[in-house]
Amino acid sequence: MSLIIKHLFIPTKSLCANFQQPLVRNITRYSTKSPVISSNNVLNSLTDWETLNKKKKVSKAMKAYLERAQEHDDFMKRQQFEYNIGKRHLANMMGEDPETFTQKDVDRAIEYLFPSGIYDPAARPLMKPPEEIFPARKAAEFDEAGRPHHYLFYTGKPNFFKVMFDAAENIQLSYIFEDKVLRKKATPDPDGTLNLSSSVWLTKDQLEQMLVENITDLEYDNFKLVMERLASLPYAYRHKEFIEKFRKSLGSQRFALEIPKPSYDDNGRAFITTYECLRKKARGDVTLRSPGTGKITINGKDLTYFDDIQSREQVVFPLIFTGMQDKVDVECNIEGGGPSGQAGAIRWGIAWSLRSFVDTDMLQRMQVAGLLTRDNRRRERKKPGQPGARKKATWKKR
Repeated sequence: MSLIIKHLFIPTKSLCANFQQPLVRNITRYSTKSPVISSNNVLNSLTDWETLNKKKKVSKAMKAYLERAQEHDDFMKRQQFEYNIGKRHLANMMGEDPETFTQKDVDRAIEYLFPSGIYDPAARPLMKPPEEIFPARKAAEFDEAGRPHHYLFYTGKPNFFKVMFDAAENIQLSYIFEDKVLRKKATPDPDGTLNLSSSVWLTKDQLEQMLVENITDLEYDNFKLVMERLASLPYAYRHKEFIEKFRKSLGSQRFALEIPKPSYDDNGRAFITTYECLRKKARGDVTLRSPGTGKITINGKDLTYFDDIQSREQVVFPLIFTGMQDKVDVECNIEGGGPSGQAGAIRWGIAWSLRSFVDTDMLQRMQVAGLLTRDNRRRERKKPGQPGARKKATWKKR
């Protein structure tokens, strides 16, 4: 009987020898005294062994990592709590409801209560949410035992690959739904189309900030490729919420930090001058005067400075778009580059100067039309060993 009991209850060789010996002694003692073994003693011995086995020592590096993560979480919670208190105080001082007091109201209240004449906007008083001021950090990614929380932890970039996985899954769901609609011989809902004309994809830096991970240019290109494929599907509107998380509205972007206030000349006309108007190799400056008659002067000449019609259209397009072609006068000084580069530089300078003479709605429309975006493209350099930047000699096998 004693041999049978030992064979049944002795732990395997994989277990620690320190836990085997007491258990064997305990079983042997009970087996010699009585043919019946107390199951409670055996179960208690096994339970004690499991408890000791689970209490593994945590390394100093792991302990320090978990402490830093916990400290950062506590710090952000404390900062968020103080921000909410400050927002309530501002709302009470302004006589408004703290529950409906938005960040826009906070900025307006600070500008009213704490006026500042400092030129640099970064030096003026402000109050923003903690997540906008303090850089985002990842929470603890694994527990004390070293087990990762995220199932894509070992990819090295779990947040990025989770987004890619969700996008691919949404594409498959859209295909499945499209197949069901085709089997029913139905057509897509014309009112359910996804309109993305007034927004753009997040830039690489913005996506990295959102994911709290660094990604390569190739990974960012793959991200845009997958998202554009999802957005191009006929039933992409079913995943509108997921797509819009990674797009930024053009109208919500800040228009060149702060719109400058126009100066006034001796005749009392308001004017604004924009320097560093760049396009390819062209460099120039543009001055707008209001009120005016629509006169355009380029290096002392009128619009016939450009021989081709396309360059002339580029110059007058911002004025026509905003309806200011007969309300302002334009004076331009330009040098370097060719007709296309000079026309592009003047167009950007005129659009940039018009910000001081149009309202906010027109600014948003100009932003959506791309008038306020600088064109940073350059001519690609010629490569050694080939005729041009992309052109190559014809390859012949023999």
